[in-house]
Amino acid sequence: MLRKLLFWSCTVVFPLPLALTYDAVSTDPVQVKFFILIGLISYGLWLLSVLLSVRPSWLDRFVGLPSIYGLHGALGLLAVAAAYVHRENTYSPSPLARDLGNWAFYGALGVLLFSVFFMSGWLVDRSSLLLKAKKLLEIPFRRQLSLWIHRLNLVIIGAIWLHAHLLVRVNRHFGFMILFDLYTVTVLGIYAWKKWISPDTFLTGSVAQNSALGGGTRRLSVKLDSKSATLQPGDFFFLRFEGSSVVSREWHPFSVSDDERETLTFTIRQHGDFTRRIGDVEPGTRLRLEGPFGRFGSIIQQCGLETPLVLLGLGAGVAPLMSLTAAHHTTRRIHLLWAVRSPEDAYYADALKGYEKASGGQFKVTIKTGRFRAEDFARALTTREVKKGSFFIVGPNHAVLANQRLLRKMGVFAGRIHQERLTM
Repeated sequence: MLRKLLFWSCTVVFPLPLALTYDAVSTDPVQVKFFILIGLISYGLWLLSVLLSVRPSWLDRFVGLPSIYGLHGALGLLAVAAAYVHRENTYSPSPLARDLGNWAFYGALGVLLFSVFFMSGWLVDRSSLLLKAKKLLEIPFRRQLSLWIHRLNLVIIGAIWLHAHLLVRVNRHFGFMILFDLYTVTVLGIYAWKKWISPDTFLTGSVAQNSALGGGTRRLSVKLDSKSATLQPGDFFFLRFEGSSVVSREWHPFSVSDDERETLTFTIRQHGDFTRRIGDVEPGTRLRLEGPFGRFGSIIQQCGLETPLVLLGLGAGVAPLMSLTAAHHTTRRIHLLWAVRSPEDAYYADALKGYEKASGGQFKVTIKTGRFRAEDFARALTTREVKKGSFFIVGPNHAVLANQRLLRKMGVFAGRIHQERLTM
């Protein structure tokens, strides 16, 4: 909790130098200055949102990628709200400055609304009707197009930057403009470096095997050119296929489903425009890997050895839980519950039974066809697991939220529930 509070404090700290510097140098009336400060805060929040989009791996280890994405989305909402207040209460004599400000505001509002609907689960995960509408609209708005629309943020930042440079009340303060430009150049420089200039910092490898597991799921093995030294059980990578024309070159997240460091195995559900053709990727195809990401491994390290671990995999969400099981099944008390759509989807049943046999009574597996309901949890979970266990849930967004609510009703404390949602 303390880590997340420190992380969210960036919302105040990051734009503060811009606001304080302008407040110190401006001689405008207080009311005029106030609404200009609101605009500067909006710009600072927008820059911070772009900065978080590069997914710093060190920050992921500190708070987790879901928290980074959560703040990224919240910053978009706050920035647009602040921009609206600024726009409605200021006036510029420069027509070009006014037009740039308006274009930036409406562009930001459009990107925000699009992202909330298509690229987050804030609405669609809580409404079956909106989820169906999203699936229909994803046919024309394919994931690759959605990502490019999201990148309009860079154009919006350019428009706001020029807007500020055309405002006499702002551009006459040379020292402030140096700081303003430094903020902009630093953020855009980091973004450009991470996204386009430094690809050699990523892990590289080749597809070693691509086989069907059943029920529209693939097992993809990747032979790394060099061992991943920072990989932990439960981690995931963003993959980009370099030498294939059958899938797009966009990054896409997949969880590691074993405990190896030189040849990584990924369990991939063929769902969505990116993964639907993953079975056509041939062995030998080159790819890059960004990561690893994930906090499951470090969270488990912080749990006492006597703390029971309850792993709940929903469909292909079992993938990262397999790597946790492989790493800890002989040393920790683990209960893995796996919900599958049909018996043929229980493709890791034999491997899990093998772990159970080799664990000396430490590991237990429960596989169920169909979703887990309250009565299923009541039968499967022991009193100690409910009262003392650490729970790790992985699966589709709506299923994770539903199971989390069931566990909370059973008495599982929210602080002991850790989740990873399979998005996009």
